[in-house]
Amino acid sequence: MNISNVAQKSGVPAKTIRYYESIGLIPEAERAENGYRDYDRADVQRLRFIQRARRLGFSVKDVGNLLELWNDRRRASADVKALALKHIQEVETRIEELKSIRETLRHLTESCHGDDRPNCPILDGLAGKGREK
Repeated sequence: MNISNVAQKSGVPAKTIRYYESIGLIPEAERAENGYRDYDRADVQRLRFIQRARRLGFSVKDVGNLLELWNDRRRASADVKALALKHIQEVETRIEELKSIRETLRHLTESCHGDDRPNCPILDGLAGKGREK
C-alpha cells in the first residue's frame, strides 16, 4: 500500500511517516517498481502504536524504546512498566510546572486593569520588571 493509504489507515500524516523513517523510528519502506514506498499491515500497526504512544506524551526516544520492547517477545514486562512509571513521573512534573504557569498568569491578569491605560503588569511581568534587585 502506498504512503497515502497507510497514512489514512494509521492516522499518521505522510510527512510524519517520512520523518519517522528518516530518524529510524520505523524501518525504511520497501520500494515498488515505480519507486513509491510500499507498506504492509505491520507498518500500519507499528504507526498506530507510535501514534498512541505519542498521544500519551512519550518522547520519540521513549517510543523507540517501547517499540523495541514491543517487538521483543522475550522482554520483561517490568522493563515496560519501568518506562511507563518514569513517564508518569515526567507527566506529574509537567503538571506541576503547568500549575505554576497558570498561577503566574492568574496573578498577572488580576494585576492588569485591562483598560485604556498603557501600563500593563502582564507585559511588565513578561519583561521581568520588578524582579531585579
